[in-house]
Amino acid sequence: MTIPKTFKAAVLPEAGAQHITSPRSLAPLEKGEVGVKITATAINPVDWKMHAYKLFITKYPAVLGSDAAGEIAEIGPEVSGFSVGDRVFFQGLIDNIDSSTFQQYCKIPAALVGKTPSNISDDEAAGVSLATVAVLTAFYDKTGYGLTPPWETGGRQAGKDKAIVIIGGSSSVGQYAIQLARISGFTKIITNSSAAHVEYLKSLGAHVVLDRSQSGPEDFASAVGGSPLALVFDAISILSTQTLSVKIIQLTKTENIHVFGVLPGSKEIEELCKQEPQTSFKSVIGVGSNPELRYLSEPLMANLGGENGYIAKGLLKPNRPLVIPGGLNGIEAALAKNKNGVSGEKVVIRPFDE
Repeated sequence: MTIPKTFKAAVLPEAGAQHITSPRSLAPLEKGEVGVKITATAINPVDWKMHAYKLFITKYPAVLGSDAAGEIAEIGPEVSGFSVGDRVFFQGLIDNIDSSTFQQYCKIPAALVGKTPSNISDDEAAGVSLATVAVLTAFYDKTGYGLTPPWETGGRQAGKDKAIVIIGGSSSVGQYAIQLARISGFTKIITNSSAAHVEYLKSLGAHVVLDRSQSGPEDFASAVGGSPLALVFDAISILSTQTLSVKIIQLTKTENIHVFGVLPGSKEIEELCKQEPQTSFKSVIGVGSNPELRYLSEPLMANLGGENGYIAKGLLKPNRPLVIPGGLNGIEAALAKNKNGVSGEKVVIRPFDE
């Protein structure tokens, strides 16, 4: 298998335009890179937000997409541990047209690639990387809680005798947060969702799942009980969930902890955080290719993937995929589906489908 001279991509010709399926080519592989045939790519909120709000993209034509699975098609210089044909999953690079995933082929640093274990499909693997790296940043990085990661000595017991609150447990990020909290040994994992997802989230490791439509900060505080609350993680980060998160900390009278979320807090939240006990709402940016995060993102991929990794051992389950038909021609429908809201599933397209 080799990367063809031209292949199909969903291209944005200019800011605010609709995607057009058109041919493009890939630059030669550089040192440490692999070329991947993309068999499935997931849709994340950042994709439609970049498209709708013209964020992060500095040059056009552009290719979006930052979450995918596929097969190794070519191996670049100084790469070891991979063979052509290996099934893999990875987080693409935003604003890097050759390393984005709404296309049939891309290239990516090999150190950021995980091997897809045989117990999951490519559709499932396509949605693992981006959301998991967001949780990785919140839980283990120095910009987040700074917990010892589970692959290091003592990491599997780092949350022992502590409680964690995860807002939005049925979201893609929320599901991985629950599972990484379980892997990290948290004694009490508390989340919320619609009633339809309660049992599934408990199967992932949640100890308490509150009804999203009927529970308030008092219910979370009651669930925390006498356990020390380590952190609150807001996997949704809209105004209502940010407010809920801050009030949980204040009702439990927990000092010196923060809310970590996937979006920044508003001015209103900043004012709320000044009430006693004071806290802060910190947003995390889960970009695995960031040089300052690679000390965590590289071992994460190594420990997630392969036949001896967390996924193969059943310690971490991928999101359940929702495949939108049409391949690259269906990208606008897939983006709209994600924007309009999905719960408990990950929207996926297959670039080689017609």
